[in-house]
Amino acid sequence: MLKILHIAVENFAGVPHSFVQMHRACGDESKLITFYRTPYKFSEEACLNYYVPRNFVSNFWRRTKITALHQSVAKKEKTYPIYFEPKNFFESLYFDLAESLRTKKIMNFIEEHELNKYDIIHYDGGMDFFRDSQIAKNWKIDGKKIVCCYYGSDLRSRGLMRELDRISDLNLTSEFDHLKMHPNIHYIFYPFNTDELPKKIENSSEKVRIIHTPTNRKFKGTNLILRMINKIKKERQIEFVLLEKQPRSKVLKAKASCDICIDQVGGRMGGTGYGKSGLESLGMGIPTITNMSKEYEDFLQPNPFVVANNENELYTRLIELIDSAELREEIGIKSQKWVKEHHSFEKVNQVLKQHYREHGIL
Repeated sequence: MLKILHIAVENFAGVPHSFVQMHRACGDESKLITFYRTPYKFSEEACLNYYVPRNFVSNFWRRTKITALHQSVAKKEKTYPIYFEPKNFFESLYFDLAESLRTKKIMNFIEEHELNKYDIIHYDGGMDFFRDSQIAKNWKIDGKKIVCCYYGSDLRSRGLMRELDRISDLNLTSEFDHLKMHPNIHYIFYPFNTDELPKKIENSSEKVRIIHTPTNRKFKGTNLILRMINKIKKERQIEFVLLEKQPRSKVLKAKASCDICIDQVGGRMGGTGYGKSGLESLGMGIPTITNMSKEYEDFLQPNPFVVANNENELYTRLIELIDSAELREEIGIKSQKWVKEHHSFEKVNQVLKQHYREHGIL
């Protein structure tokens, strides 16, 4: 039995906890440690409960840094891989002070939760307790194996933590565009248990129900989606459901009553493809629209996604789905089958263990 520890800044969309659930279901011991509590009420285990400012000023500062980084990449002033560094003296001072004040709490936390007993350490998001990765480096010296797994905007918007990347035994990602952002990284489907989904409710209304549940409007292209929905409302009988920053239980209940899901189309600064939200709708047998590069679409073939990369394609795909209950049913059946074939605990665990063997972790 392996002992696998997951350390994440927060439980991003519940994905780190899904890995922990997968390990346990497949017979290994596992635990999730987070620095911040997720604002979206995904499962928590042991959390350090760091304070993170989420006010307007703080969010504006984060968006400014992300935008500046993306502009630098677009202008080819920077190239991947990009490494994290404070943007100025004051930000560096803030990080130094925060880590200094947290040191005793971190050491007590590690001892209290017996974190030293684990053999394999997964850094979900690629960040240690400290920016210089001192805990990870000590664990490496003790013979533990280090795995870095990147899920969302880690590489796009923050960059690699240099010291942690240097000692990592294995780098994984569930984001296709990350394959071009790191010289030595491997793609893995993340685990998803469809048993946790509510059963789809048949829509008895004449109106086709369409749902969109963004966590970030810019990343998901919500304004573009709203424009197209307003246009289609004049042409077809539809009901549009927009849910933002709601508990997952409420979102899943709403999805179960819908006929079509729009995940993301033409978003800015985010990746393309799909995340856990898209998997939820696929797993319930709901046709799911998302943007996807041709390269990514080919990489995933065969896949059940309804691809729309701009307003015109979104309009065309929506009209096709709205006008054909048979098409929605056909895609829905393929969607459920695909999720089980690629994202089941058994399949993902099998692939992960193969990566472990190939990189000397087992």
